[in-house]
Formats: sequence, structure tokens, C-alpha cells
Amino acid sequence: MESGSIPVGDCSGGVDVQATLESGQTFCWRREDDRMYETVGPSGGSAWYSTVVGGHTGDDPEVVRVRQRDGMVEWEATTDADPILVERLRLDDDLPAIFEAIPDDELLSAATDAYRGLRVVNDPFFPCLISFICSAQMRVERIHGMQTALAREFGEEVVFDGETYHGFPTPDRLARATEDELRELGLGYRAPYVQRSAELVASGEATADDVRGLDYRDAREAMQAFVGVGDKVADCVLMFSLGYLEAVPLDTWIQTAIAEYYPHCERGSYADTSDAIREEFGGEYAGYAQTYVFHYLRNRE
Repeated sequence: MESGSIPVGDCSGGVDVQATLESGQTFCWRREDDRMYETVGPSGGSAWYSTVVGGHTGDDPEVVRVRQRDGMVEWEATTDADPILVERLRLDDDLPAIFEAIPDDELLSAATDAYRGLRVVNDPFFPCLISFICSAQMRVERIHGMQTALAREFGEEVVFDGETYHGFPTPDRLARATEDELRELGLGYRAPYVQRSAELVASGEATADDVRGLDYRDAREAMQAFVGVGDKVADCVLMFSLGYLEAVPLDTWIQTAIAEYYPHCERGSYADTSDAIREEFGGEYAGYAQTYVFHYLRNRE
């Protein structure tokens, strides 16, 4: 076992591990006390979170556990986790510069003040894709439960420190799952979408490489080659996996924000409304604004 720590002060603008991992943008991590999403908690809650990385391209899967305590991001892992955490939690993002680019209005100020240190994640493409295909009309708790079930049923087992962890299934393995097997895990009508999208990735018919590097609007259109992916799911995957930080998924909470705070941004279509709220949120880092607003509104009551 390896272990280490990253000083919070070394991360420009700090980091809030709990807010980052429990803000509905990633479903790759498990809270080891089984209280995921139960409490918002103070900034820097000290629970352990775990994930399995790798194992999809012939490399060995690695377990990473992380928590925030006493001004440090502490980790234990089967490998050196410093670069993994910097990549997955975007610890090298310059949050003060991002906040400078985000408008200082009533809602955005309240959201960024409440969860300062929340970072947009950088998840692997395939788990992110499947997670958000499963997200339609689902609360974050249910989405997380589905991904946990998929990993438990079809993912590779890794034993670390006496505990068994499960990686996310490979595209090949999930493509071989039957629709009935996926429905039994609670995926419902999403089951054939998941199975078919896994087939597309496994066969190479549609992959992340078809999307990376495209202009934002072209990338959103290209994402819809995957089954079960519309504009909102495309925006989620673009932001949380492919680095398109300007994307603003128009989910329930952002629609609530538009109705309450930015009614002038409602334009009657996803594309036009998305353009308007993206401009309202500052353009280049509008996705960061969206993530703060989503987490803030979901937890304000």
C-alpha cells in the first residue's frame, strides 16, 4: 500500500473533496461509510471515498482512497495517487481565475461562497457516458446506485487492504450483458441504451476520439451518435469527461435557476436556451458556474 497527501493550500483556490464528489457530477466514487448524499456537511468533510482506476486498456486496475482532513487531501492506494487525483479532481485548475470569469450576481455569489473549493471532475469517458445515459428522470442517489450495481455485477474485482473493490465494467463486458440482466439492476428502459452504447464503444463504431477536439457545438452533436444521448446527456459528458468547461447541461435545477433568476434566458429550445444561459454564466467557464448552482440549489432546503 502506498499513501501520501496533497496540501489544500497547494491547490489554487483550495479544494472541497466532499462537495466535488457528492455534487452529482461523478458516479465513479463510493463513500466508504455508505452515507453518500445523506448530508451536505461542512467544507472538507473527512469521509473516505474510493474508486478503481484503469483496467480498461490492458493495464492493471488500481484502487485509490481519498479524504480531506486537517488542511490535507490524504490518500491511500495501490499506486502513486498524486497524479491520479490531480487529473481526476482537476486540482490544477486555477479557481480564483475561474471565479473572476464567472459573473458576480446574487445566485452565483451565494453558490460559490457556499461551496468554494468544489471542482469540476475529469472522469474516464466510458463510465461517465453510461452514468449519464442512466440519469434521465433520476435523482443522483439512484444514478449512483445503478453505477455501483453495474460495477459489482460486471466489474473486475480488486482486493486492497483486505477489502474487495469493483472497477467499472469494460465496454466489452457491458456489451455482453443482456437487457434483462441490466433491467434487474434497476436500469429500466435505459437498459437497451446502455447495452447498445457499450457495443458502439467496444466495436470502435463510436468512441470518445470521435468527439475530442471538435468545437463545442459540433462535439455536442457528435456525442449523440451514442444511443440514449440527447443534448443534456451530451453536455454532461462533454463537461465532466472531455474538458468542455463551457457546457451547461439544462437539468431540472438549472431550469429552476432560469425560471427564478434568469427568465430572459428561456428561449423555447434547448439549443437557444443553452446558448443564453452559457453567456449569462460567463462563457468559457460556464460549466463551473452550472456545477456550483446545481449543488447549491439541490441542497438549499
